[in-house]
Parts: sequence; structure tokens; C-alpha cells
Amino acid sequence: MIKITCMGAAGTVTGSNYLIEDSRGTKILVDCGLFQGGKQTEWRNSADWGFDPREIHTLLLTHAHIDHSGRIPKLVKDGFRGKIITSPPTAQLCDVMLLDSGHVQEMEAEWQTRKNKRRSKKGIEPLYTVEDAQTSLQYLSPVERDQVIDIEPGIKARFRNAGHILGSSIIEMWIEDAGAETKVVFSGDIGKNRQLIVKDPFEITDADYLDAIEYAVSNNEKTIIPAFAVERTQEILYILGEFQREGSLPDIPIYLDSPLAIKATEIFRKNKKYFDEEAMDIVNKGFDPFDMPNLKFTPSTEESMAINKKSGSAIVIAGSGMCTGGRIKHHLKHNLWREGASVVIVGFQAMGTTGRRIVDGEKRVRVFRENVAVAAKVFTIGGFSAHADQKGLLEWAGNFAESHPRVFVTHGEATASEALAAKLREGLNLETYVPRMRESLVLERQKMTSAMVPEAAPGDLQQVIGATVISLEKELEELKIRLTAKGGRIQEADIDRLKDIEEDLRMVLPE
Repeated sequence: MIKITCMGAAGTVTGSNYLIEDSRGTKILVDCGLFQGGKQTEWRNSADWGFDPREIHTLLLTHAHIDHSGRIPKLVKDGFRGKIITSPPTAQLCDVMLLDSGHVQEMEAEWQTRKNKRRSKKGIEPLYTVEDAQTSLQYLSPVERDQVIDIEPGIKARFRNAGHILGSSIIEMWIEDAGAETKVVFSGDIGKNRQLIVKDPFEITDADYLDAIEYAVSNNEKTIIPAFAVERTQEILYILGEFQREGSLPDIPIYLDSPLAIKATEIFRKNKKYFDEEAMDIVNKGFDPFDMPNLKFTPSTEESMAINKKSGSAIVIAGSGMCTGGRIKHHLKHNLWREGASVVIVGFQAMGTTGRRIVDGEKRVRVFRENVAVAAKVFTIGGFSAHADQKGLLEWAGNFAESHPRVFVTHGEATASEALAAKLREGLNLETYVPRMRESLVLERQKMTSAMVPEAAPGDLQQVIGATVISLEKELEELKIRLTAKGGRIQEADIDRLKDIEEDLRMVLPE
């Protein structure tokens, strides 16, 4: 009997985490990501694991993005002492990303503690610290892709290129159990075909980017680009480098305003052997898109603050990609209300994030507890995603069609997962299933059963959080439907109800 429990990324995009168990009692994890997207989701980061980290001897990591790797320091803090097997670039990227995440956890806990003290409440501890993150790095065990390795008795694995970000992998796993061998494939995040740098370059429509830049330049304002530090930032630099090579990029400063993205870019420079042929050809001809003359790195806080003190046009690339934290919030506070500025959204924005509210056309968003008007022109460029779209996922799954595997669709919001599952059934005649959070999938020959593992919230809030959040989320969806029916016109009563819902969530969700 083989059991796979979806400990994260089921019914939601973030928190990728799967527990694999066999009849010998072996327990293996695939990914250990951070939940992101507002308090409705993020309380799960401090919830009970649903397993004992001390009993896990092996963790297989698909790639370095925080929603796949971000809880590793907490796993180690809570007792994990096994191997974390991953590709060499992923190990190097985790070296900077997990330390940065630990710093963010410390800063957020410090801010919340100060806030609590003003309300005569107790302080809080960070999910983990920079020191915890540093400790977790010693368990990383890099292996090159495309080789079959023994990871536990009766269990083998192989990492394959996923084409998503530098070092990203699909994991093939072979498990011998009860005299039979079962193959399980974890896709991780599948990249799109013809992608920049990692795979064949994808020709993004030049006009979309140049329009955004030229709009801001014509108004003597800035172009603000929220971007994830790994891969997305480097792809943006690659695109800007192409514009500069062909002479179409205005002569303005390009600020890379993210210490994490700066470190990640250095890792890209050191790993050119993983570039595709076209990217290598450009580098070999003497042009490095990561070393343009107008590209300025601003690692310090003082350098970052100086950007918004300078008048005139510039391109500012800063994290986080969903506008939920980091330096991008400062740039939005200074520029989002300026009518001549551009904001370029180049990635997925989860429900509940500031980025999602901007994309959805809200007239005001909360930035540092202040309502900021959205007067800048917002450019949403969906083609930049490093993830395969539905068509790409269907094409990838089609490679398995002849063997008729069962397909479990995770790592997506519920409606998107159900839609993909339906396409897989209708187009490829594959058996599909969309698991729920903490649902265990028992794999046996010719059949599959499932059961739910209780999900415990911190302290004694489990029941009230579960019932209240579901009720409030349902009410939010109904309110959105009503607003859509009214053409998006928000009445005073709607605003009051939204405030009430926000206050209700504050009361039941852990701080």
C-alpha cells in the first residue's frame, strides 16, 4: 500500500507539500513550501504538520520558489534531520532565498509584536529565524539531474528538467511495495515551451513592455515592476537587454531593488551551463543582459529609499511579486497614485494579495495601513509566466496517455484545478482527481481510495477558524457576484460590509 497525503497546495496555489508513505513505514516528503496569500491561507504555516518531522529521512525538492521550499527551516527547527535532495542550482538558490525568508519572518514578527504591545497583547515568535534557515542549509544534498538514485530501501528517484526556473525539476519516483513496483511522477511546476534563458526563448510581445515604459517616460514618471526574485526578475532583465541591443529602450536607469534578486542574479551568472543555446549565443557575443551599463543594483536600504527621492523616469524592479511585502510596497506607496506612472504585473497574483486587488481594478488598495489610490496605468502581461498554461499542461500530460495513469491535480485554486481535470478527462481520457487539503490518496493496484487527515490550527482556534473562514469566504464570493451584476459599482453599503468581513477575519485568524 502506498499513501500520498496532500499537506499543501490542494485547493490553493501555495504551500506545496506531499507526504509519501509505504507499507514498510518509510516516510518521504516532496517539497515543503510556504503558504502565501493572506491570513486566510497563511495561518497554515504555523499549524501542526500532520506528521512528525523527526520521522522523515528524505525530502525531495522540485525547485527553489518559496511556495515549494519556504517551510524547510521550520521543518528542521521542528526535528527533521534527513537529506534534502535537489538539483545543484536549486541548492544554491535556496542558500539565498531561505536566509532572506528567515529575515522576513523576523521582521514581520517584530512588527506584529510592537503592534500587539500597543494593544496590551503578548508578542509573537517568528515562524523561523535567519539562524534556523542557516541551520537548514546543511541538510541540502545536491544531485545532478537525469540519473536514477536510491533514496530509501525499495525507493528510487530521478530528477528531470521541468523548464520552469533555473534548476527546477520533475521528480520520477519508483516505489516497490508488496511485491510490485509503482511509478509516481511529481510534476513540480512545469515551464512553458520556448521559455527565456532556461529553455528556448518565448517571444513576448515587445509592444506590451515598450508601451508600459514609453507611457511612463512620456510623463516623466517611473515604471514599477513587482517581480519574484528568482527567474522572473532575470527574464525581465533579459527582455530589457534585448530592447537595449536593438536600440528601442529609452536611456533611463534600471534599478534592481531587491537584495534577494541581486544574489539570485549572481547565481544565474555562475550557472551559464544551464542556459539555452540562444541565451548562451548572446553572452558569447559579448552582451551580458545582467550587466547592462544602465542597470543599477541597490542592495542597501539607503539606496532603495533614494530611488523615490529622485525625480524623472526609471524602471524599478522590486519584490515581492504579489506586492505583499518587501520593497515593492514602498514603490507602490510613492508611485501608485501618480497618474503618469506605469505598474507592470508580470505574474500570477493569488487571491487576497495586493497585486490581485490591483489586477482586479480596485480604485484603492491598502499599503502600510494607508489607502492608496490606483491612478497609475496598470499593464498586465500574462504571457510572462514561467508556468505552463492549460494548453501546455495538457500537451505535457499527453506524453503519458498511452500508459493511462491516474492524474491528481493540485497546486491550483479549486476552480482552475477542476477545469484542468475536466480537460484531461475529456481530451486525453485520463482518470483524474482533485484532492482536498490534507486528503490521503491510497494507491493500490487497480483502485484508489482517499481519507482526510484533520488539519489543526494553532492553539484552540481550529473549529472557529474553519467554520468562520468558510462562511466569510462564501460571503465575499457572493458580494463579488453582486458587484459584477451591478457593473462593478460599489455602494456605501458594500464598503461597510467589506469592512465588517475584514474585521471578522481579524478576530478569528491568528495574528
